Amino acid sequence: MIAKVHEFFRESYRLSPFAFWCELLETIMLVGASAVLTFTVLDPATKLFVPMYLIGSILGIVSAVIRKAAFVIVLCSWFTAMNAYSLYQLFFI
Repeated sequence: MIAKVHEFFRESYRLSPFAFWCELLETIMLVGASAVLTFTVLDPATKLFVPMYLIGSILGIVSAVIRKAAFVIVLCSWFTAMNAYSLYQLFFI
């Protein structure tokens, strides 16, 4: 089982090293943002997790375009638009 998972990640890297690293950074940003939101839910640290979600979503678009994953592009584009609007509200309104 572990060998299959390892081979899956190797194949992902082999197909597109750039997309692989985008996906890794995307995962780190989105998991980190989720953790920040979870641990600050009673007084959300929006100025921290919204930019993290935005960066992660943008990286998701980049990797999805490289991988030609149409519905992932749609989903990440929606998240990017919503997080960009949230960022605008937080820092410019």
